[in-house]
Amino acid sequence: MINSMTGYGKGFAQSKNFSVEVEIKSINSRFLDIYLKTPSTLTNKEYEIREFIKSKVGRGKLTVFIQLNNSSSDAANIIDKDKLKNYLSLLKELKKAAKITEKIKLEHILNNKEVFSIDDNSISGEEVDVIKKAVGDALVQLNKMKKNEGKELTKDLNKRIEIIEEKLQIIQQQSEVSVKEYFEKLKEKIKTLVEDIAPYTERLELELAVIAEKSEITEECVRLKSHLKFFLESIENESDPGRKLNFLCQEMNREANTISSKSISTIITHNAVLIKEEIEKIREQIQNIE
Repeated sequence: MINSMTGYGKGFAQSKNFSVEVEIKSINSRFLDIYLKTPSTLTNKEYEIREFIKSKVGRGKLTVFIQLNNSSSDAANIIDKDKLKNYLSLLKELKKAAKITEKIKLEHILNNKEVFSIDDNSISGEEVDVIKKAVGDALVQLNKMKKNEGKELTKDLNKRIEIIEEKLQIIQQQSEVSVKEYFEKLKEKIKTLVEDIAPYTERLELELAVIAEKSEITEECVRLKSHLKFFLESIENESDPGRKLNFLCQEMNREANTISSKSISTIITHNAVLIKEEIEKIREQIQNIE
């Protein structure tokens, strides 16, 4: 069963003095591309988080938002006292230079995040586990949505394959009579030019054989039907069918082009064009398959 690359998931987890909120958005991409938007406290943990996500997702462009909420009252541990001292000196100089009498307030300091430093060891192993749990919950929701989207994609693809099969059946039926019809028209045209066509009978038979050989599309029809069969099997049985389906679309389009170019029947040409239209729609849809 196929999965879409489009989805959204949200997760939440907490411990005694620590909680995490995670949002994950996914759109289609040729490869797995993970963009992490995290607090600086997690800078040295990003690789571990990425590897965890990679183990759960195959393909797509993921944007991961991680918000940490530390309920601990020990805020002094994250204050960079040297930067705070320098920043206060800078504010005083600015006040003096600009002749501002307003007092320096706490909000002026809080607006500058540079005064807060992050201890590389501030995130413990236990807290990393909490983060992974929140990310895991978000991924579960994400994959659930991708699976539901995949079901809708499957319905649409099956419908389009059915349309192609119907058009192919018309082409096969028409190919059996198109050569004879073309040959009869050719004979009638010659009769308008020559009263007695008896001397040209052998030449006409040779022309019929040449026309039949050039317009023979049985092989292309068989291959196209085989591609359709493999396409449906891949949708149902492959765990990662995206690239295979894209290859099959290329091959199906190749056979449809050959059928159209070899045909001497407007009905066959018309249906070959309709098949190519459906293949193009399928190609657009499978770009969103994981």
